[in-house]
Amino acid sequence: MKLARLVLLANWVLGCALLAQNFNQRGFIESQTLLYPQTAPNDSGQAVASMLLRWEPSYKFSKWFTLYAAFDARADSHEETDRDFRLDFDDRGIRRPALSARRLSAVIREGKFTAELGRQFIRWGETDILTPTDRFAPQDFVETVVNADFLGVAAARATYDTGNNSFDLVWQPWFTPSRTPLLDQRWTVIPPEAAGIAIIDGGARYPGGSQYGARWNHIGRGYEYSVCFFNGENNLPLFNPTFNPLASSLTLQRYYPQLRLYGGDAAVPLPWLTVKAEAAYFSSSTPQTDEYVLYVIQLERQVKEWSFVGGYAGEGVTRTSNNPLYFDPERGFAKSFVGRAQWTIDPNRNFTVEAVVRAEGSFARTEYSQAFGQHWRGTAGFAWIRGSLADFVGEYRRNSYGLLAIRYSF
Repeated sequence: MKLARLVLLANWVLGCALLAQNFNQRGFIESQTLLYPQTAPNDSGQAVASMLLRWEPSYKFSKWFTLYAAFDARADSHEETDRDFRLDFDDRGIRRPALSARRLSAVIREGKFTAELGRQFIRWGETDILTPTDRFAPQDFVETVVNADFLGVAAARATYDTGNNSFDLVWQPWFTPSRTPLLDQRWTVIPPEAAGIAIIDGGARYPGGSQYGARWNHIGRGYEYSVCFFNGENNLPLFNPTFNPLASSLTLQRYYPQLRLYGGDAAVPLPWLTVKAEAAYFSSSTPQTDEYVLYVIQLERQVKEWSFVGGYAGEGVTRTSNNPLYFDPERGFAKSFVGRAQWTIDPNRNFTVEAVVRAEGSFARTEYSQAFGQHWRGTAGFAWIRGSLADFVGEYRRNSYGLLAIRYSF
């Protein structure tokens, strides 16, 4: 009996050791505060504190099969986070979920073939300023419109990479929208004509069916380019209004227009800089939405510890619906000169400046970040927004803010 117990104990210790070798994890807990010098007509709050705990475990079963996960736990002082403590898997709530599965996917790798099944992050495109071809990348605009985080999508993705050519196929069985600003907070700007009218959030009408897309990327000698196709729905909404004259209220319900996209991008490294370009044509069978082209031309240069990116983001409209009730930061930041400079002072410190300049609006942000030891990092920054109320950027002119954040990584 003693020998049998020793054998069982040895097997258990060996199994735990093998599990530990194949198991990896990382994460952080971050406290952040946004400070607004001005109040907004629909939001008198001038300080928003938030807390985020993110845990990212992974387990490698074999050289060709790995499971990845990422879980978030959130809380904030401004009711931007849901108070229902259930594990959310689809990110369809109006508010951020208190607990969510940010990623939960299985990755299979065999030779030149890679497949990923489950909730994952899919990024297409070459440009950094604006990425018109990035169709499987909804964003979270609840906290700010000018610095949004990306959301994962439930999808099946297959990639075949030969080195010079890669082929990417994506199928998304159900729809994941971008999360729009809350209607009763400062990042939703109520026009003066609606003063005195109660704005009610009518929720969302989500499309059924699936979405799919394909991308081919080619790397040549001194250049790289790709072409892509997408068919599904725009993750940014239109709004269906219902006015109640007796209650003097307006109910806005989100719905999502059909979208078909044809796009491409290219990058050419030159001796002094890298030239990147990206463009996409957006067509739709939904009559309440426009059809248009978004394009970006940008230049990049690395000078010792400095990184510079600058260029122009443009738009051309081919069909106008004259529908004012939509939310689209991608188009809002078009027709802009944009730039970013980052200084890596040393391995522990960096400083970033970025700006967007339009005809009637401008936005600039600075951020300084410093690590303290192996686990701690502090960040301080300030965003300055100015412009006309008729301009997408300018309408947020009362939303300039300061940022303070402290992060502990593990």
